[in-house]
Amino acid sequence: MAAVDPFPHTARRDAPRDAWLCGMLLLTLGSLVGAVLAAPAAGAHAGAGLGALLFLGSSVHVASSAWFCTVPEVRRFMVARRGRYVVAPVALVAVMAVLGAAVPPGPFTLLLLAFFAWQFFHFQKQNLGLAALASSAYGAGPLRRGERVAITAAGVCGTAGLLFHPALLQLGGPVPHLDGLFPVAAGLFAVAVGYGATQLLRRPRAARPWQVTALFCAALGFFLPVFLFSSPYAAVAGLTMAHGLQYLLMMGMVAAGGAGGRIPRLISLALLLNIGLLLGLVLGLASHLHSGGPAERALYGAYLGGVMAHFVVDAGLWRLRDEFPRGFLRERLPYLLR
Repeated sequence: MAAVDPFPHTARRDAPRDAWLCGMLLLTLGSLVGAVLAAPAAGAHAGAGLGALLFLGSSVHVASSAWFCTVPEVRRFMVARRGRYVVAPVALVAVMAVLGAAVPPGPFTLLLLAFFAWQFFHFQKQNLGLAALASSAYGAGPLRRGERVAITAAGVCGTAGLLFHPALLQLGGPVPHLDGLFPVAAGLFAVAVGYGATQLLRRPRAARPWQVTALFCAALGFFLPVFLFSSPYAAVAGLTMAHGLQYLLMMGMVAAGGAGGRIPRLISLALLLNIGLLLGLVLGLASHLHSGGPAERALYGAYLGGVMAHFVVDAGLWRLRDEFPRGFLRERLPYLLR
């Protein structure tokens, strides 16, 4: 007689949850390690493979957030909050386009430092959200305050390390070089990681299954390459790839999720793919116009404003402590939210 699974519903719930976790770990660690292995020699350009992954992790991932506008309930939610989801994004694009055209390239580099500070903090906010989601999905409860503080502090220290050593960001011009503070940022990063590990170990063993521990540690040590490598590609490219690929996995699962039939889900995925690639190509082209004339620099500024708009929109749509984002994600990916 064939064996019968006594917990068929549990098995069906666990399989996609475990696939999500393994995907996140593989994309995160694979990107960080892969960037180190594929980093070109000093002064050389990235190879075609690394360049394609960076395109996916930067322009395509930013562009894919426009998919939310194709979902009626999300569109209604955003229209009801025009200030955050309409006015702020349009204003960011317009203001940055004007600044891109009007501010000379040298002083504009200082604005880029502020942009990068926001961007890398945004990266760590996503890591924090993924760690919290894993803790909830695997029945370990919400992240504790000390765990959240540790992940956030590690991200702040990693971002500070990049700003103190702007050569890692390949920034020229009149940027402040505070290389002497780079070891301070490294030391504080080590303290944050140690504090986070201590906080995790304070959990009862049952409240820290390996899945939760693995994703928590990946978030905690995310910025480690910044302090290990002098090559911009080895130190930074992996962060960009990991963040973008994490996001694309989440977006793909959300687009394919829900109670709709197979055909609507395939259409939703096709929309996501086309929006990501087509709009991503536009963003990718604009991202290389920083050294052109005023018109080209205006497009480059608009590109930066579009990325900032992505930060603003995502910070609201993925804030799972709010009712609508949590309900939307629970409907699409019920195995991740208890």
